[in-house]
Amino acid sequence: MSEQVLDCRGLACPSPVLRAKEAIDRGDVARLSVLVDNPAARENVSRFLSRMGYEIGLREEPDALIITGTKDPSAVACQIMEELNKEELETKIAVIVGTDKMGKGDDTLGQKLLKSFIGTLKEMGPELWRLVLLNGGVKLTVEGSECLADLQSLASEGISILVCGTCLNHFGLLDKKQVGETTNMLDIVTAMQTADKVVSIM
Repeated sequence: MSEQVLDCRGLACPSPVLRAKEAIDRGDVARLSVLVDNPAARENVSRFLSRMGYEIGLREEPDALIITGTKDPSAVACQIMEELNKEELETKIAVIVGTDKMGKGDDTLGQKLLKSFIGTLKEMGPELWRLVLLNGGVKLTVEGSECLADLQSLASEGISILVCGTCLNHFGLLDKKQVGETTNMLDIVTAMQTADKVVSIM
């Protein structure tokens, strides 16, 4: 098993995560350090490495944010078995919301419709597997959003909520997110691929 260092400073998401994935896919990496230069990349890489069974260490240097993952083989095995068992038992619907309003014509009406939509998602029952928020949809996750309470309720019921980190950065909302996991395009594409059905609201 090897130790590797990846310098991903200056790379936009999901490139740092993809570089980390490529390094891991090439062979057994006991320790992987990834250098990034923005909080969204740090959160995305940390979450990815944790999901791959690495114990995470974080360090901040003047010119880099450094995420170091140390291999934990037992955690990987347990997580893979858990995910396989879950996938065998459930039908999974992924809902992708790429806007802070629904439909065209009147923005005030569109915001009311989207709030009603988010509040009604729970009626899908156990088939609702993952909610992905991107572009204007990330605005629903911040303090003051009329949808925030409904999203927090969904999260408390075990619904996975992924929030695009690049989009949060674009709107200056990365530090204001109140619900969900900051994510990247690799996770979003994987969610679409894994889901049995994808519903998109754009």
